[in-house]
Amino acid sequence: MDVIERIKSQLSASPVVPLHEGHSRFSSMRLFGGRRAGAASLGNQFSHVNIFEDPEVREALKRYSNWPTYPQLYVKGELIGGADIITDMHQKESCKTC
Repeated sequence: MDVIERIKSQLSASPVVPLHEGHSRFSSMRLFGGRRAGAASLGNQFSHVNIFEDPEVREALKRYSNWPTYPQLYVKGELIGGADIITDMHQKESCKTC
């Protein structure tokens, strides 16, 4: 399987997939510096990919996503963005009750 097929396979493993520089599922819940409120509520819908474990995926992901930095968050196979996008989304959701 080539690297692009591996990326596609990783992204289809769960509805929510962060790709980041980390070593455990727990670290993926904290990967945005504690700004990923509610990550634990995703339960089994949440998986992660540690891009340090596969340098080929790490480099190819930049081309695949056309996004030069990490972390990258995918929902249902679509790139949502990085930490700044996720923080903005969370703040907008939180403010619906303001």
